[in-house]
Amino acid sequence: MVFLCLDVWLCSNDNYFTSFPTTVFLPLQKLFFMSKHFSDLGINKSIQQSLAELNITVPTDIQEKAIPIILQQKEDVVAIAKTGTGKTAAFGLPLLQLIDTEDTNVQAVILAPTRELGQQICANLTSFAKQSPMISIAATFGGIPIKPQIERLTETTHIIVATPGRLVDLINRGTVSLKHLKFLVLDEADEMVSALKTDLDLIIKGIPKARRTFLFTATLSGAIKQLVQNYMSKHVVQVEADMATVGHQGIDHQYVVVEPIEKLDVLLHFLNSKEGQRGIIFCKTKAAVNKLAKNLAINKFSSGALHGSLSQGIRDRIMGQFREGHISILIATDLAARGIDVKDVAFVVNYHLPDTYDAYVHRSGRTARAGAKGLSLTVLQQEEVIDIADFENELGITFHEIKKADAQSIEENNTLLWAKKIFKTKPNRTISETLRRDVRTIFHHLTKEELIEKILAHQVAETTLGKAASEDSKKKKKKH
Repeated sequence: MVFLCLDVWLCSNDNYFTSFPTTVFLPLQKLFFMSKHFSDLGINKSIQQSLAELNITVPTDIQEKAIPIILQQKEDVVAIAKTGTGKTAAFGLPLLQLIDTEDTNVQAVILAPTRELGQQICANLTSFAKQSPMISIAATFGGIPIKPQIERLTETTHIIVATPGRLVDLINRGTVSLKHLKFLVLDEADEMVSALKTDLDLIIKGIPKARRTFLFTATLSGAIKQLVQNYMSKHVVQVEADMATVGHQGIDHQYVVVEPIEKLDVLLHFLNSKEGQRGIIFCKTKAAVNKLAKNLAINKFSSGALHGSLSQGIRDRIMGQFREGHISILIATDLAARGIDVKDVAFVVNYHLPDTYDAYVHRSGRTARAGAKGLSLTVLQQEEVIDIADFENELGITFHEIKKADAQSIEENNTLLWAKKIFKTKPNRTISETLRRDVRTIFHHLTKEELIEKILAHQVAETTLGKAASEDSKKKKKKH
């Protein structure tokens, strides 16, 4: 019999982790080594059938490593994997298989930091369980009416997918009992240990200590280590996706240095070059999202804004339009970096450099999903360039600087945007027929080509005059 050694962590009060304090040996044939099918990982036939219907046939690296351990061992699990690596199936598939359908109690809770991610997890689990109809899954999120969720929980529920705040509300109302909970999953845990820690503390205090906890995270920060120490058992199995081949694979990390006054023009030039492609632009604040969304709308880009102050209905509508291709650009705060699994996102733009390495991982992870290629462009001011080396060292990636568009290219691009505005402008039916007739009389002897030439020449002249006036104004301010 061939055996494979797994690294197991031991938490203590003196330090976060001591490497190799305990060693667990498992038969190699029961583990993930060289597995090529879900059957090799121990997934049952009904779930395999659901996966086949979804055209999911080959497990990802994190799935190969996590699924057999969750199914066959009794320890808690910490799984480290970047976005877009199949983490939901890594915990979702074995969890579905471990559910006892004869037991009517809530057996598993999956916590997600945002409604969008929770909705995605719930939809995925429902798809995975299509051939296992006896398994009951419920979703509970804030931002939408609580009454239907309370009514749903009066029925048999085996798995709850929730955001921490709404779950705490339901617990306080006495509408859900977690006394018999067997499994707790913390997805995108690195986000929950900061903004949602208070709610997380309340939930964990009220569930059985004998449960198994599966923690999935993109990074292993100090806060995550503290969470593991506080909330998980002493013997914790760590699994990690092959970071050399996943996570940032396929992403071209670029940055461009601009002056503050030209930032929007450089972005518009970039977006115009990506016409027909889908992308996400990240801003630091809600106000910045709203301002940029207004500018893109003025320039007739097909776009929508997404941030936490919007109602759940509006957020759902915007995400639906983005997924279905009705809008091609999403402007968002970091809220949107969690749980947006949209195919064919060609590029991500960091309109503001994120404050943390984790945020960059989650932002850039929205592109290059499922083996595709993608671009992550960061727009910087000169004083921010020094931070790029830190991001490279911390994340193990390489950024390439690209040159910003020159003044002539920017002017030409703005002229193209002006032309698109005219093209997309709807006719004004309130204009009097007399005025229409008089204007047509002025232009009636011109061909279409001549009219375009004259309008274009006028626009270029107006732009040149406007630019000259702006330069004069700057010079006068400097003198004073």
